[in-house]
Parts: sequence; structure tokens; C-alpha cells
Amino acid sequence: MRLRYGGSASTWGFALYLASTDKYEDTILPTGSFAGTPEEALDCACGLYLTAPGI
Repeated sequence: MRLRYGGSASTWGFALYLASTDKYEDTILPTGSFAGTPEEALDCACGLYLTAPGI
């Protein structure tokens, strides 16, 4: 997982690493956009990581 700076201190997003393509892909936040508040990006990323099966 990689946090992405969205151009200001209040705009962030995140990307997940895909081993099949060997690169990071931007991930859409629950709000439907690629960027949001730091809290939204971290909450979504941590929720996916901590609830992912097989980890």
C-alpha cells in the first residue's frame, strides 16, 4: 500500500500494489473519488489491509 499526496495537506489517496502487474494502482475511496481527507484514505486503506483474507 502507498499513500498518495493529492496536492495539498488535506487531500490524500492511496494505491495498492498488484503483484500480477508489478506496479501500484490507484484505489477509489468509498466517497467515489481517488482523493479525500487523510482520515478517509487511511481508514479505507487500513480497513482493506486489516480485513483482507489470508494475511
